[in-house]
Amino acid sequence: MSIEAVTEAADGPRSKRPAILAAAMERFGEVGYEAIKWSEVADRVGIGQTALYHYFESKAHCLLTIMRLALRNSDEAFRKAVEDTDSSLAALRAAVRAAYALTPLEVQQNRILQANISILANERSSKREENERGLCRELVAKIERNWSELLEQGMAGGEFAKQDPLLMARSLLGLIVSVWRWYRPDGPLTLETIAAFVENSCVLMATGDKPRE
Repeated sequence: MSIEAVTEAADGPRSKRPAILAAAMERFGEVGYEAIKWSEVADRVGIGQTALYHYFESKAHCLLTIMRLALRNSDEAFRKAVEDTDSSLAALRAAVRAAYALTPLEVQQNRILQANISILANERSSKREENERGLCRELVAKIERNWSELLEQGMAGGEFAKQDPLLMARSLLGLIVSVWRWYRPDGPLTLETIAAFVENSCVLMATGDKPRE
């Protein structure tokens, strides 16, 4: 299983941090964040709890880190998807497709993010948890700006209908991320099918017209 989705530049080759995050994502996805004991993650990685606390001071700290990295991945995927496009419409289509071009681990990561998004609303008493929460909120705002600026460019160029770009950005993002609340890899719909449907729906919303090539 690839753990690039939870790896950072500071992680050395002997660091257990990516493995801890991947194991936590597996367990959170299997039975839910609230039902998991922190010690279960240590057992799955094959380390003692002392080593676990070296990397994360709590289960919530680990969860917030998973969420931050999911948001980081979303921001990076958007920027990579739109950089070589030749129109705002093409950029919008590419950005939506990129949102679903994920590994199974990334799918799990996004499910966890959406299932626990309410944790970002309130301040944390722990300094390390609060730092991760703050970074998550900054990334949420950055992602909204990414999409809002894309829509503004399209509106200025006549490709998209004139409307509130931030409201439309939040509406498109709401549609895109809602998939993670119900999509399951073993379900009847593939991510490719879902991506095509959501892509055309987003185009329809942005253009105020039928989907165009």
